[in-house]
Amino acid sequence: MSVETLTFGCRLNTVESEVMRAVAGPAGPDRVIVNTCAVTQEAGRQARKAIRRIARERPGAEIVVTGCGAEVETPLYRAMPEVARLVGNADKLRPETWRAGAAEGGPGAVMAARDLAPTRIAGIAGHTRAFVPVQNGCDHRCTFCVIPFGRGASRSVPLPAVVAQVARIVEHGGREVVLTGVDLTAYGRDLPEPASLGRLARAILDGVPGLARLRLSSIDSIEADAALLETIAGEPRLMPHLHLSLQAGDDLILKRMRRRHARADAIAFCETVRRLRPGTVFGADLIAGFPTETEAQFARSLDLVAECGLTHLHVFPYSPRPGTPAARMPPVAPGIVRERAARLRAAGEAALARHLDAEVGQTRRVLAERGGTGRTEAFTPVRLAAEPGEIREVVIAGHDGRMLTAA
Repeated sequence: MSVETLTFGCRLNTVESEVMRAVAGPAGPDRVIVNTCAVTQEAGRQARKAIRRIARERPGAEIVVTGCGAEVETPLYRAMPEVARLVGNADKLRPETWRAGAAEGGPGAVMAARDLAPTRIAGIAGHTRAFVPVQNGCDHRCTFCVIPFGRGASRSVPLPAVVAQVARIVEHGGREVVLTGVDLTAYGRDLPEPASLGRLARAILDGVPGLARLRLSSIDSIEADAALLETIAGEPRLMPHLHLSLQAGDDLILKRMRRRHARADAIAFCETVRRLRPGTVFGADLIAGFPTETEAQFARSLDLVAECGLTHLHVFPYSPRPGTPAARMPPVAPGIVRERAARLRAAGEAALARHLDAEVGQTRRVLAERGGTGRTEAFTPVRLAAEPGEIREVVIAGHDGRMLTAA
């Protein structure tokens, strides 16, 4: 029986939890690995609440904490009597970490990591699509973000190893692969052989002809290379859905965030991609209530939903992270932060409703998942009757405000 894991945060954590389930070997008397997130205060609060619940429900369980929370909020987790051991991000995927009598790894070593090994798993239990980490860490220092301190420097899996991993997934019946990373568009810059995200996507599609669908997780649009745009334009197996790390729509706020793009760059990128690949659907991360943000500056973020034609929003009320430059900037009142986040979410819900309305009557290719649902090529959820893993062409009959319904 595999060790039990509890995962918080990003897709990368989801994959890493699956790897830990494999490399940690058979469960001991009662061990739970909690893979934490540190992107917001709430993420850490939820993880610590879950740890206390596990301890209450399973007295005597060995609770091991890893992930970004263990790296950047080490004292908080180390002080919890429920936690038996902390494992750093640099060590959590190593089989030797989980062997009986292994030395205490602990957080901190990730900042010295300079290479990245492939995960070597064929899929994730319970998931129709397979997530393939190709990059980890981040060399940028956005003023609101602690993740570079939890993940270390940007580093990439060598291109041939990624292609081999995708081929292994397809051999095991995988239909869709999602490339994921902390700063995905930084892929390849650290490798001795020239590489980029666009070159990687092209190599996968050429090298694994049996792959039905290739999808990208969150990207930084300003770093998208020419090869990526060419592949988006000319390769139908690269899915027409991009999730963008935008964060704000006002140039001064973007500068205070130390982002690398301006408002006009984001709009131009979306226009370019839609010209190259009509019908592409965009999602985006947006932060509400960043320190110093005025109502007029927030309105420019709100307007960005329409100007970029965003459909799927991930809205984050600004959460100060200890040690970051933004935490020292004049804050926006908490009530205003919550109100702005609610307005952004409402704009996102309205945009999604317009998208769902426009899909009714259209014919779409849907990859069926478990539970009678699936995803279109543009990542829109669909309710349908089909076997998981089947790709079926369906006519969209309607929707319930969240999910399409196949005829």
